[in-house]
Amino acid sequence: MSRRISRRRFMQASGVSAAAAGYWLTGGVTESFAAQPGANARLNVALIGAGGRAEGNEQGVRGENIVALCDVDQSRARNVYNRYPRVTKYTDFRVMLDKQKDIQAVVVSTPDHTHFHASAMALQRGKHVYCEKPLTHSVWEARQLGLLAAKHRVATSMGNQGTAHDGLRTAAEIIRSGAIGEVREVHVWTDRPIWPQGINRPKGRQEVPKTLTWDLWLGPAPERPYNSAYVPFAWRGWWDFGTGALGDMACHTMNMPFMALRLSAPSAVSAEVVGGVNPESAPARGVTVTYEFPARGQGLPALRLYWYESPYQPGVPREKRVYRRPPANVLQGINNVSGSGCMIVGSRGKMYSGSDYGSSYTLLPARDFADYRPPQRTIPRSPGHHAEWIRACKGGAAAMSNFTDYAGPLTEMVLLGNVAMRAGERIVWDSAKLQVTNVRGAAQYIRPPYRKGWEWNA
Repeated sequence: MSRRISRRRFMQASGVSAAAAGYWLTGGVTESFAAQPGANARLNVALIGAGGRAEGNEQGVRGENIVALCDVDQSRARNVYNRYPRVTKYTDFRVMLDKQKDIQAVVVSTPDHTHFHASAMALQRGKHVYCEKPLTHSVWEARQLGLLAAKHRVATSMGNQGTAHDGLRTAAEIIRSGAIGEVREVHVWTDRPIWPQGINRPKGRQEVPKTLTWDLWLGPAPERPYNSAYVPFAWRGWWDFGTGALGDMACHTMNMPFMALRLSAPSAVSAEVVGGVNPESAPARGVTVTYEFPARGQGLPALRLYWYESPYQPGVPREKRVYRRPPANVLQGINNVSGSGCMIVGSRGKMYSGSDYGSSYTLLPARDFADYRPPQRTIPRSPGHHAEWIRACKGGAAAMSNFTDYAGPLTEMVLLGNVAMRAGERIVWDSAKLQVTNVRGAAQYIRPPYRKGWEWNA
């Protein structure tokens, strides 16, 4: 692409959203400060987090040159560690990033509360970064990672894998084509949480497992004694470590409407929480969050997006659980409603996606779309989510879910729902100033403080 083609002309010609523009523009016109291997050369990759979700990410980058591994839990990391017996292992990613100079890219697969520090330190050192979803633990952190990625001109991507699926990109093209008319209403739901929430901090002390470095696992979070209620999976429900059901799933299930409807910052967010919000952990008895979006460019009207979480029901089989879902009239036409899904309501029809990743879709009413054929493609197709990022690391086009243009704004939008929950009232959002303008105490949820030794100066 010629540098002489303006951003405005290219977006108008191809139907590209402002949020996703970086996928087509950034990688094609900007060189990274990080060392770029040739297209056929292998990339030197370090894994920050080697157990749990990291095993899936390791598979995605296995064709590259894995040069360093880091995990605070040697037991959880064992499978990946055994796969690379000669690769140097670390417990502290700060030491790894300072010491090992051959690293060109890192994959961050840690709990939410350490996403920012691991990713930001790598970006500052000119490393390409792939980070699991949600991109960060707080709204402020998401904005900072986007700015850092732009400043250091490196290839980035978040782990919302559905972004790369043909089905999601086709669904976005259909919505943008006007097939279901004007959209003023979106409904997204999940069968999460599937871990304990709405509970108080456990009392007493437990012995730290010998394979776990607890202080490093805590990282920037407030200090507290080790307890098995946090590790290895249930951390998602604790505010100090995780982001609840919203953080776990919305970067997947809100992804398609975010792309299709050119969403970015809401103007206001409110939350209805059954039984109130526990100061220690996310709600357990069901949540409805309402995001209000103003009218957007290209004639897109104002809309509301509704998010529904299901009650945590320990001991109840999944098929017998009672879920919080959209009203019956919204779900009309679906025979078997999925545990997680999305319904986009237009003036001439609806689009339903019953996939966690938003990678499949159904147009409703079925009789009205029996002979429908998708429009001509306007969004480039992906070679695969990890492959797309690796290609960007080697000088190709930026990944769709890059931090600056897509993953950062998506994560900010998602996590504002948690801010509204914790604030306890409707929040009015000033995106430019990164401020809630009407609730004085909300600032602590936008940018929580860090533990001594983990402070960060923007």
